Amino acid sequence: VQLEQSGGGSVQAGGSLRLSCDLSRRTESKTAVGWFRQAPQKEREFVAAITWSGDSIEYAESVEGRFTASRDNAKKMVYLQMSDLKPEDTAVYYCAANTYFPETPATLPSSYNYWGQGTQVTVSS
Repeated sequence: VQLEQSGGGSVQAGGSLRLSCDLSRRTESKTAVGWFRQAPQKEREFVAAITWSGDSIEYAESVEGRFTASRDNAKKMVYLQMSDLKPEDTAVYYCAANTYFPETPATLPSSYNYWGQGTQVTVSS
């Protein structure tokens, strides 16, 4: 496991959760980080991406206004704050690091070269 994830769990619709992604095992000085999710029998989909500087953040339309990506480079931590959660947000969530282009908020999984282990988020109605 190159990236260590924490957070996640089960909440009711309308609730909030925060996911964390620990980059401290990586030695690269700069990385962009993406968040993806995968529901059962569905393909992995883009959720959010944040560049190394934090100056550029991209969100999927389905989470825009509800999810917020942020990072603390001094702690080598990246976060995904999820609010107003909906049952359709239920999935395994992954963080991923793009060490080649740290200032590109890439939306394709193939742009990322290191992945976390995934964490389950379950939202009940």
